[in-house]
Amino acid sequence: MTSTIGRVLRDRNASLYLGAVVVSGFGTSALWLASGIWVKELTGSDGLAALCQFALWAPALIGPLLGTLADRTRRKPLLVAANLALGVLLLSLFAVDGTGQLWILFAVLLVYGACGVVTDAAEAALVPTAVGKELLGDFNGLRMSANEGMKLVAPLAGAGLFAAYGGARVALLDAVTFVLAAGMYGLLRVRESAPVRERASLRERTAEGARYLWGHERLRPLVVAGGLTMLSSGVSGALVYAIVEGLGRSPAYTGVLYVVQGAGSVAVGVASGALLRRFGARRFGGAGIALTGVAAGLSALPSDAAVLAGSFANGVGLPCVLIAGLTAVQRETPDALLGRVAATANTLMFTPTAVGIAAGAALVECVDVRVLLPVLAGARLLIAAPLLLGRRVTSRPPSA
Repeated sequence: MTSTIGRVLRDRNASLYLGAVVVSGFGTSALWLASGIWVKELTGSDGLAALCQFALWAPALIGPLLGTLADRTRRKPLLVAANLALGVLLLSLFAVDGTGQLWILFAVLLVYGACGVVTDAAEAALVPTAVGKELLGDFNGLRMSANEGMKLVAPLAGAGLFAAYGGARVALLDAVTFVLAAGMYGLLRVRESAPVRERASLRERTAEGARYLWGHERLRPLVVAGGLTMLSSGVSGALVYAIVEGLGRSPAYTGVLYVVQGAGSVAVGVASGALLRRFGARRFGGAGIALTGVAAGLSALPSDAAVLAGSFANGVGLPCVLIAGLTAVQRETPDALLGRVAATANTLMFTPTAVGIAAGAALVECVDVRVLLPVLAGARLLIAAPLLLGRRVTSRPPSA
């Protein structure tokens, strides 16, 4: 693990890039929780509070279209400009002091989510140039660790700051983190040529990225497996309160399970670069999915130790196919297509989570969790099987 961290931090661009991800991720995670608390406090409505998360997530539904924007300009200036723009935009939340101004908060969150999709695509596309393809696995793993670490710390900081000073101060904190991130992106030493202007329409350019991804024999299995795994993770996420109830614990015990799961994700992120080099993307991703199947089986047992072990195993296994998929996309995709292909892959891998949550919420009301979890375990093993048992693909990727 030490060697993995050292490999990344010794590289100037990689360390700056990781620093930008960490600081902006801290602000985003802080605002993610504080915005819901803010709306709940102003309106008393659980539904409106939940809409904050929907506003942040909804733009991912058109991720392939938004990702195309990252292929129309140089990625470094785009990242600097987008982060500075978000920093300025967040200051408008100082105008929110009652229910009459809530539309400002929701509008900001919607733009925030859309910018996040574009910057995620630009980041994914710039990493191979800034960091080098030999460090991609290590970097993506550490980025995952950093993001998971921020999810453990930043929401509590945001909630505390909100309780002491109000939502506008949380927005100010987030704005500062975006300005810092913009500065770090500005210090990257990269050479980017201006992209060739395409006469094709936006729809055609978006479709070109989707065709490339779907026609690539190495990328398609990883992305499909990632989407199915995240669908199953949404289902299992909806079962967590039933699992805790089965242990005879209070609902607050779910926080312990989330912390344990986050610790597992941090651990595998640090080790993922070495594991990817040793096992390859397919076996690394497949082994992680299989481990989440074991985790679901453990969570069905009426034992604190088994459920805690299952949470940790789920935290270790779940990021594997996501890291493998993103790294493979970055390595296998031509630079001119990388923004839209990365955004398409992210949409296909992450948006099924919402469908899974809805399905899990419905299922848990009518099916015993001790039945659902073994079924979920079996489904995850089936998802992993093609990656673990499939033939090694050596054919050439489709032309761009």
